[in-house]
Amino acid sequence: MQGNNTDQVVADYTDFESYKTSKDLKIPKYLEDTYWWAYVHPTSIRIFERQWLVNFILWGNFARLRDAALDDIGKTITGNNLQVACVYGDFSQQFAARTDLESELHIVDVAPVQLENAHKKLKHHSNVYLHHQDSTCLDFDDAEFDNIVVFFLLHEQPEAVRAKTVEEVTRVVKPGGKVVFVDYHKPHLANPFRYIMLPILYLLEPFALGVWKKEIIDWVPAGLRPKKIKKETLFGGLYQKVVMTF
Repeated sequence: MQGNNTDQVVADYTDFESYKTSKDLKIPKYLEDTYWWAYVHPTSIRIFERQWLVNFILWGNFARLRDAALDDIGKTITGNNLQVACVYGDFSQQFAARTDLESELHIVDVAPVQLENAHKKLKHHSNVYLHHQDSTCLDFDDAEFDNIVVFFLLHEQPEAVRAKTVEEVTRVVKPGGKVVFVDYHKPHLANPFRYIMLPILYLLEPFALGVWKKEIIDWVPAGLRPKKIKKETLFGGLYQKVVMTF
């Protein structure tokens, strides 16, 4: 199966400055309805693009989680790399800084305002490429990337969308390549954040409890299963890192 080459998804940008957005690629309804205030409206960038704030949202764990994701790929990252969805804070800058100059970092997002923000943050990195794409319909060929990172995206997606995102990233990773997921996880019973986060997620992140109830591997289709999987939980089980090697 080849990439989803349709007029609705724009890819294959020749350089960082020439990234384009497609008028035919619409913001998904669930994202518009649920997260307009956090990711879609331009004001959200001015509010949330603050390092201290994203660190506060993750209870002081942003740098730890960021480094946990990137360290599994390497202190120096080589090959063809993909970040699925833009991230507030300096995650992408750190990813780009680790990426060897002879290698590439591709970043996809469905929200044009997020790509515009990423462009401002990463304009000094010549080997970064931005793509206006939906994570459920990646316009890349099978087995195109050596490393893929999905950082706090799955909990923001409804079950069917989440499953399709996982299917797509496992489709485009190369044999021998890695997919690193970092996201929420059901905390241990003794962790007070289990009871603090439950109402917060219920009110503000209505799809997030889905990643409390199932393992990420459960969304990987049978024909795309990894050869190796390593799972680690952090902060009393509130967060998880799952590394799949294919």
